[in-house]
Amino acid sequence: MFIKLFSKYNKTTKQRYTIYSLYESYRHLGRVCQRSVICLGKLDELETEEQKKQLALRIEELIKHGGHIFPIGIIDSKVELLAQYYYNEIKRRRRYDTDKQQHGDWVTVDMTTLKNKDAREIGAEWMCKQALDQLGIYDFLKSHKWDDEKISIAATHIISRAVYPASELKTVSFIKENSAISEITGIDCNKLTKDTLYSISHKLYSEKDSLEQHLSKQTNELFDLEDKLILYDLTNTYFEGRMQGSKKAKFGRSKEKRSDARIIVLAVVVNSEGFLKYSNIFEGNMTDCKTLEMVILHLSQQTSFTSRKPIIVIDAGIGTDENIAMLKSKGYDYMSVARSGLKEYYADVESKPVQIKDKRKQPIELLKVRTDKNDDQYLWVKSEAKALKEQSMNGLLSQRFEERIENIRAGILKKGGVKKIEKVYERLGRLKEKYPSVHKYYDVTIADNGKGLATAITYKHKAGIDTDKKAGIYFLRTSLKGTDETTLWTIYNTIREIEYTFRVLKTDLDLRPIYHKTDEASMAHLHLGILAYWLVNTVRYQLKQKGYNHDWREIIRIMNTQKCVTTSIENINNEIISVRQCTEPTAKVKEIYDLLNYKYAPFVRKKSVVLPAETFKNESA
Repeated sequence: MFIKLFSKYNKTTKQRYTIYSLYESYRHLGRVCQRSVICLGKLDELETEEQKKQLALRIEELIKHGGHIFPIGIIDSKVELLAQYYYNEIKRRRRYDTDKQQHGDWVTVDMTTLKNKDAREIGAEWMCKQALDQLGIYDFLKSHKWDDEKISIAATHIISRAVYPASELKTVSFIKENSAISEITGIDCNKLTKDTLYSISHKLYSEKDSLEQHLSKQTNELFDLEDKLILYDLTNTYFEGRMQGSKKAKFGRSKEKRSDARIIVLAVVVNSEGFLKYSNIFEGNMTDCKTLEMVILHLSQQTSFTSRKPIIVIDAGIGTDENIAMLKSKGYDYMSVARSGLKEYYADVESKPVQIKDKRKQPIELLKVRTDKNDDQYLWVKSEAKALKEQSMNGLLSQRFEERIENIRAGILKKGGVKKIEKVYERLGRLKEKYPSVHKYYDVTIADNGKGLATAITYKHKAGIDTDKKAGIYFLRTSLKGTDETTLWTIYNTIREIEYTFRVLKTDLDLRPIYHKTDEASMAHLHLGILAYWLVNTVRYQLKQKGYNHDWREIIRIMNTQKCVTTSIENINNEIISVRQCTEPTAKVKEIYDLLNYKYAPFVRKKSVVLPAETFKNESA
């Protein structure tokens, strides 16, 4: 045992002073740890440092060998008096098992009274708590005048969303009944309600911009990132409710094909490592191409992109001529899928066809080409896998198109069917609108009797059109010149990272659908999911750097095998000994901890002894 010094400051007297605490060292899972035994106060009675060292040694003697052992060697009377006092305090407060023998903690117990209870999941929560500490969220909130209780509730809510994404009501049940997260963050889960979680979500959303900026800077410093490449895209999620009074929820083009529900648009900017740089929420009827300039403006204000501008990677829906011109005017390099295939182009004189393979070992052909319409560089890409997919899709769509033509024909021929020429043309028009990619390959003819009634409808494939030649071919448009084909292809493929981001947010973190009834609650809900995503990507990025590529749900499943459990048993003196500790992590859990360089458990053990109840003569049964 040894004594540690702590410097304190009295705000009333404006004076600094020193207090002393008795600590002990122990080894847990191969690591050297320390824990406090008792606070010794200022120790004004002792004049020298040697006396304070003697005090620590004397208390250790009393604990290990019993309270009445004589001191080994000559000891100061003041030290002995203090040692006896603090030894009795340690016994009274049960800060140390003073009955422990020198060679182990041997106790005679009744094995029939052995019980295991209050088993809770702790592995995934402890992993996320250490990621939260890496991101410095506690220090950020503390610097913004948050008190410790609110910070603990916020940490509990963010970690719970990452581990068990659910409504606030279900989250409260999860915290109280299934998880040991409250033991890690230090909150009283019995006082936790859904309204408490609603309130903390709104308070976190009020810190959105500054917190997002802090996390962006923190991850760059933590993992030595430079943000040479950023990716921008949008997605949307729908509401399960009318949301009639909402200013954000509008009817629009839903990516989930929920045309019956109002939607909201989420725009995010991530770097090539998957860390968020900026996020915004737009109205549901906002088109993709109208958001880029606003996002670029906010992004340059929140980050250090003024002197060193990154490459902007966008998808075809955002890469309009107006947006490309805007990026050029602001000095950004860009990479985008061309919105339409080039009809007139020629190979770059310095370029030769390059063949590479994708992750699935499928061949891809690359060639630099140019056009006289603008001075941008284009990359001609032909993918066999994409060609097969398009051919299969076109075959299915062609089949469905022909089936709908047959339905129109049946209506013309059967009694009581649609025969008016105007109605037949309307049906054909709606059919062409539904299948725009295949109807252009057909000649459709409608015959009539000259009296306004259709008599027949026929169709045939147009001659001279070979769809196979264009299958699997598309063009990438970029301002990067002098860059080789493979590098251009690699830059564009980083957009898969933002696709994974949306997949995690919508599926793993349950941002789809939204059940909240107000705009404020919906914004807080989405922001909480984004904060949980920071934990997800912080963990997954570190694991991917070590070659560990499991998805988030699989990581959570593995980590949930580590539990926290209370074991109780009755000893020979009818005292109930209870020990609260974490289970030994499995080999797979240890692998994840080791790759992340995280600790195996939040605490070693918590032991308590409950004395038998006293029985008096006049006490009734």
